[in-house]
Amino acid sequence: MIPRYSRPEMTRIWEPENKYRIWLDIEVAALEAMAQLGIVPETAVKAVRERGNFNVDRIDEIERETRHDVIAFLTNLAEYVGPEARFVHQGMTSSDVLDTTLSIQLSQAIDLLLADVDLLLAALKRRAEEHRHTLTVGRSHGIHAEPTTFGLKLAGHWAAFRRNRDRLVQARREIATCAISGPVGTFASVDPFVERYVADKLGLQVEPVSTQVIPRDRHAMVFSVFGVVASSIENLAIEIRHLQRTEVREAEEFFHPGQKGSSAMPHKRNPVLTENLTGLARLVRGAVVPAMENVALWHERDISHSSVERMLAPDATVTLDFALSRLTGVVDKLLIYPERMKANLESLGGLVFSQRVLLALTQAGISREAAYTLVQRNAMQVWHEGGNFLDRLAADPEVTIPRETLAHAFSYDFYTKHVDDIFARVFAEA
Repeated sequence: MIPRYSRPEMTRIWEPENKYRIWLDIEVAALEAMAQLGIVPETAVKAVRERGNFNVDRIDEIERETRHDVIAFLTNLAEYVGPEARFVHQGMTSSDVLDTTLSIQLSQAIDLLLADVDLLLAALKRRAEEHRHTLTVGRSHGIHAEPTTFGLKLAGHWAAFRRNRDRLVQARREIATCAISGPVGTFASVDPFVERYVADKLGLQVEPVSTQVIPRDRHAMVFSVFGVVASSIENLAIEIRHLQRTEVREAEEFFHPGQKGSSAMPHKRNPVLTENLTGLARLVRGAVVPAMENVALWHERDISHSSVERMLAPDATVTLDFALSRLTGVVDKLLIYPERMKANLESLGGLVFSQRVLLALTQAGISREAAYTLVQRNAMQVWHEGGNFLDRLAADPEVTIPRETLAHAFSYDFYTKHVDDIFARVFAEA
């Protein structure tokens, strides 16, 4: 989590000020619930509401002695509140505060990620509509296959991020849970009403069985979703990187005035942003396995998960937030070259129509095996020697259908006739 790949709004979620503010909110809400139950006096609630505060530097100072962050916070809080602070944290454990806080922070982070995805979806939809009928070659194995449109390419990525949005919504629902259940989660020292009250006050659901910690399968699911979103980022980033290669040059990242591509070669225009996104995606996915391993804790709790989450949660969310924003900028300003796409599409002399010719021959009564041999033989001649595929087919004495009939197979309209239907289906909910 370094400034180069961080944005302030997401970073603030993980700063000590926000964390301790949530801790204080939890303690105040729990105290209010206990006062309603008659466990603590209303005067204690009033004192904490009016004087409750904290100082990050002072908490750090106390923790250097206590070696315990929650105790350090409570000690500092008592310095502001006075004698009534003895009623704070009654019957609660550190995990009640820590786990509920992490749920809130992850929920806050997902809210920002959802906003990021919405901006990316808008950019993808706009560019997809712009190039709905822009012809380009589809590739399988990196090799020319059949014609498609650049808009369809982008529509596919839009659909992926629309699914990712749904996944993030589900992940937020999964993680937004509250645990105020006391040692080993039995509620022996804290009434279940306190947990329900705190959950309602903070906009969370009650964790059905918390054992003392919120079960880490929830967190594993959240980080797995982050990993899927990161993979979708990389998928689009790699597409752009391939299209920007000198030999292809169908699309490229916007090149700013004054931007330099290489310290040695002044002509370079490198896909640095999408290469960066590929790297950032690796970092986010790197959080998935440790999050999975955190699920297996000893008995009712241990803290083997704690050190992992203190690093993974900020790093993964901050990195993913930055990556989504960067990808939105790339898509928004992407330079697209339809003429180059058309030139590449036609560079093999019509070989992209090979399946259409194959089907035309079979419709004319030739067996599929024989038709395939005829088409492939002529296609390989064009592949190795160049020339025009239609001309070679028309000159082949074994190809018995007229040139005019063959020519009907060499039409781009055949490949774009359902583009509007696909767009209507993809963007039906947009």
